[in-house]
Amino acid sequence: MNKYAYLILSILTFSLFSLPLHAQKKLFQFGMEKNFDESIINPKAKGKAITWYDVNTSDTTWKAKGNLLKNLGNPIGVVRSEKMYENFIMHVEWRHLEKGGNSGIFVWCDAKADPKTRLPMGMEVQMLELDWVNINAVNGVQQPIAYVHGELFGAGGMTASPDNPRGSRSKSLENRCLGVGEWNKYTVVCIDGTVKLAVNGKFVNSIRLASKRKGYLCLEAEGAKMEFRNLQIIELEPGIERSEFVVDAL
Repeated sequence: MNKYAYLILSILTFSLFSLPLHAQKKLFQFGMEKNFDESIINPKAKGKAITWYDVNTSDTTWKAKGNLLKNLGNPIGVVRSEKMYENFIMHVEWRHLEKGGNSGIFVWCDAKADPKTRLPMGMEVQMLELDWVNINAVNGVQQPIAYVHGELFGAGGMTASPDNPRGSRSKSLENRCLGVGEWNKYTVVCIDGTVKLAVNGKFVNSIRLASKRKGYLCLEAEGAKMEFRNLQIIELEPGIERSEFVVDAL
């Protein structure tokens, strides 16, 4: 084999093995985004629809219609936003339709599913139905009530410093989440590695020094039917970008 043929074969081989094993498919649009200046100057501006790509669920897991997104829960996994977000404010409403349901939204996420957990690396903003602590009791002992009132924690290898520690997680200082069938409202402020969470009208939780500070948003399906509605993202000005704080682009 001459050197030119060898070079061509090497390039083709590298290209083949560099391809992603699973192309992420565009699924639906849900939620709106706009920047902070636009929100101030023209608060009635509609903004831009957010497009979501499948990571490891299916096109039957999700049903988007207007401001409402139905999450059927299976297969367990996530969808991701088309673009990355760094500093932003997120408004979202959510409710569970089954007792003990589990879901959440990952921020600053790598949108790469772990083969064992089926979930990605990122900062999880937890959304659990109140009866989860009873259904998942260990040896008859109820799980800590903090689980179901908006915990914040690094998942899949992300690290952070909790302001209200429960181990590595940060727990809400008040129990404000509502149960099955009732709508909850989260306001999530994400700036320079700090996440602050308001639950149903009051800031009650925060976590700092996240190891990633720019990444994708991921919506989680984890085995139970639930719904999201009225998702809005207001992008803020960027910080000083350092490559170690940014996830790999997909």
